Amino acid sequence: MTSHSNDPRAWQRPDDAAGQPASASLVDPEDDLPSANYAGDFETTAIPHYDANSAAPVSPGFGLLNDPEPLPYVQPGDRHVLDSYSPEPAEVGPDPFRGAADRRGTLDLGLLLLRLAVGALFIGHGLQKAFGLWGGPGLSGWETELSDMGFRYADILTYVATGGQIVAGVLLILGLFTPVAAAGALAYLVTGVLAEAMVAHEAARLSDFLTDGHEYKVFLTCAVAALVLTGPGRYGFDAGRGWARRPFLGSFGALVLGAGAGVAIWVLFNGGNPFA
Repeated sequence: MTSHSNDPRAWQRPDDAAGQPASASLVDPEDDLPSANYAGDFETTAIPHYDANSAAPVSPGFGLLNDPEPLPYVQPGDRHVLDSYSPEPAEVGPDPFRGAADRRGTLDLGLLLLRLAVGALFIGHGLQKAFGLWGGPGLSGWETELSDMGFRYADILTYVATGGQIVAGVLLILGLFTPVAAAGALAYLVTGVLAEAMVAHEAARLSDFLTDGHEYKVFLTCAVAALVLTGPGRYGFDAGRGWARRPFLGSFGALVLGAGAGVAIWVLFNGGNPFA
């Protein structure tokens, strides 16, 4: 059995027994105050070495207050890891595909020359049919030629073919709505080639078709088809559109549409089968 004394002097430290008053507390308040060199709760916190099983000497941890934080998974002294990455940005070379698309050389100049030649021929022949210029047949003579070739509704086709020929030539020279203009010109030429081929067939001169002056229209048909596939180039009003420099599916569609329209005009207005 122990006895507890109520005398406050029994709880005082021996060295303060004589100098402390009787009302002194059990614990000195100054014992809870931090020391002058106390750095806080993080003073003893350290990041341990990552490789605990390494035979190399363990380096001291990194303090969170005074030392910089290390990079993840990089040990101090691993120079071979850090040297493999250069702080300078890598030089990126030009895109070979984009560069090749921008370097067109004299392609646009050649397309301009082709457009001017084909457009001028269309305008010239259209003016011959419309006004009889340069020894042309005029509207009446052109209507007679269409009737002789077996076309029905020759009076309507006279104006449609003449106006379409002039408009297509102007658009080709300007490089404006080039796929539509070239497709219309292709339809007109395909119809003309079929008409001349059928006349040659009836006259038993089909073997002499390409050597009897008809090669001009065949060559012009191929030139217009080439414009449909290549586009007008940069020297024209269509320069900002995709079909001017990089035509693809739309050009194939315009080519098929133009050729098909030429065959359809022959079949519907002439009544003959060009493949018979």
